[in-house]
Amino acid sequence: MRKVFFLVLITTFLYSCNKEEHITPIRKSMTESIYSSIVVQPDSLYQVYAVISGILEKNFIEEGDLVLKNQPLFQVINTAPELNTKNAKLALDLANDNYSGGITVLKSIKEEINAAQLKLKNDSINYYRQKNLWDQKIGSKIDFDSRKLNYDLARNNVLTLKSKLNRTKNELFITVKQAKNNYTTALVNTKDYTIKSSIAGKVYSINKNLGELVKTAEPIATLGSANQFIVEMLVDEVDIVKVIMSQQVLITLDAYKGQVFEAKVTKILPKKDERNQTFTVEAIFDNPPKVLFPGLSGEGNIVIGKRKNVLTIPLDYLLEDDKVRTDGGLVSVKTGLRNMDFVEIVSGISEKTIIYKAEK
Repeated sequence: MRKVFFLVLITTFLYSCNKEEHITPIRKSMTESIYSSIVVQPDSLYQVYAVISGILEKNFIEEGDLVLKNQPLFQVINTAPELNTKNAKLALDLANDNYSGGITVLKSIKEEINAAQLKLKNDSINYYRQKNLWDQKIGSKIDFDSRKLNYDLARNNVLTLKSKLNRTKNELFITVKQAKNNYTTALVNTKDYTIKSSIAGKVYSINKNLGELVKTAEPIATLGSANQFIVEMLVDEVDIVKVIMSQQVLITLDAYKGQVFEAKVTKILPKKDERNQTFTVEAIFDNPPKVLFPGLSGEGNIVIGKRKNVLTIPLDYLLEDDKVRTDGGLVSVKTGLRNMDFVEIVSGISEKTIIYKAEK
């Protein structure tokens, strides 16, 4: 009776094991990739700003237009630069007059020098006359010292005034240079009423209407390449170290259902976006779709590894700590490449090993 009962238990156990989902590993080509959401953007995308604030008077373009480099885009009215230019010109003229001596700044100093030189000449005559007398033992020491003091003071005064003249000339020269620079800057600002394109490309958006106030910190329009597009991908920080230049990228776009486009990594931006903990990676299509628009979205897979004829199992058969369930119990395996569905088995089991699906 016990033997019969034991036999029933074994049969029941084997039957229950056979009912569990099980497979044997298979050999296939494996591709490991990093998933990312993507957005298509024009190459050389940039925002147009005005160098002065004012009113938008003229608009020479429309959204969708193709433009050439240095082509006029907008014209802004602002009377302040013109007034600043006139004031700068007046300041420059005044600085030139002061420097050339046409006004009393240098003239008065030169007059002081002339008067001081006359006094020095007179004091010099008196001093040397008294010195000759003193050398002959004629006259008093007080008279000699008084004449010498007057002579020394007159000589020092001339030197001081000449130094003042040179210093004033230098100051006026610097003032002239500053006035010239201010005037040149004012002229440039006056000419910057017309805003021109920095690139040859396409107008993707215009943010201001005629008559609206334009500020230097607000973009007026967005321009970019007309036929060159890049793919922007946001890669998680845990995966960014696996991305290198020229890696293949497989792209699907929501606007092109069922089609896969190939691209290559062309730029890895080093700054992390702290908001979503991602890095921006750019790629360029090998053969882009015929029609593209800024902002088209989709999915991308950056291929980081490929192998042929490798032993694989579905991911849902792999337990935590890289173990699998077999008829002999839990077995540790060494894994290699993995994607969203399969994982490569480097060692631990063979093609003949029966494994069971991981329990949820």
